Amino acid sequence: MKYMLLIYGAEDCWTEEERKECMIESMGISNELETQGKLISSNPLHPVTTATSVQVREGKRQVTDGPFAETTEQLGGYYLIDVENLDEAIAIAARLPPAKKGTVEIRPLFPLPVLSEG
Repeated sequence: MKYMLLIYGAEDCWTEEERKECMIESMGISNELETQGKLISSNPLHPVTTATSVQVREGKRQVTDGPFAETTEQLGGYYLIDVENLDEAIAIAARLPPAKKGTVEIRPLFPLPVLSEG
């Protein structure tokens, strides 16, 4: 089963030293999951100040700088994993350093049907 682990937290909750330690520990977990064949992808995101939001209303495109919503926690990164079940996904999410200061949301991926060409 494929799950996306969405990492949420306040961008200012980490000191520079804590952020560095978080990245090192997170990369170690990613490497371990990759070795086990469970990691599909993972990446941190740039700060929300770099975001661009796009909406289409009545056929007109609206582009704005910044995040879609003003919240205290921002999406800071993700892990895309392929594991046996939700319990295994929860166990992995609980090991991630951002879970100590923010939230790791676990979402199953909806499988898309295979579309035949023709």
